[in-house]
Amino acid sequence: MNGEKKLFVEYLKKKGLKTTRQRMNILDSFLEENGHVSAFELYESLKKKYPDIGFSTVYRTLKLFTECGLANEVNFGEGQSRFEKAYKREYHGHLICQTCGDTHEFSAESLQNLQERILTKHGYKPLGFKFEIYGICRKCQKK
Repeated sequence: MNGEKKLFVEYLKKKGLKTTRQRMNILDSFLEENGHVSAFELYESLKKKYPDIGFSTVYRTLKLFTECGLANEVNFGEGQSRFEKAYKREYHGHLICQTCGDTHEFSAESLQNLQERILTKHGYKPLGFKFEIYGICRKCQKK
């Protein structure tokens, strides 16, 4: 069992939830995705293989991934949440164009030390991290 599956199964046990075939199928499909996927996009992909799967099951399972640290929920101002893999990923941020919606990831490793100092100073335990910069991309600036 890979690290992601082990983490998820342990999290479900800790929460008193069942490790179902549907949850594991959703996890497998999510881990195959690249980039930022919406719950609806993942649902549409899963429905092709598993026609009986429900959207609410996919959405709730994505929320479980977020709670246990397998996913980050991001919102790029398009009216829906997107999910990206989080397990053992480097610190990164997002540049989001407010005109065309284009997004780019960038390394934010240098922010990790700053975050740790802030958390220590104030006695907080981190539950998540987001670094997003909203602006206008080069293409849109040229228009």
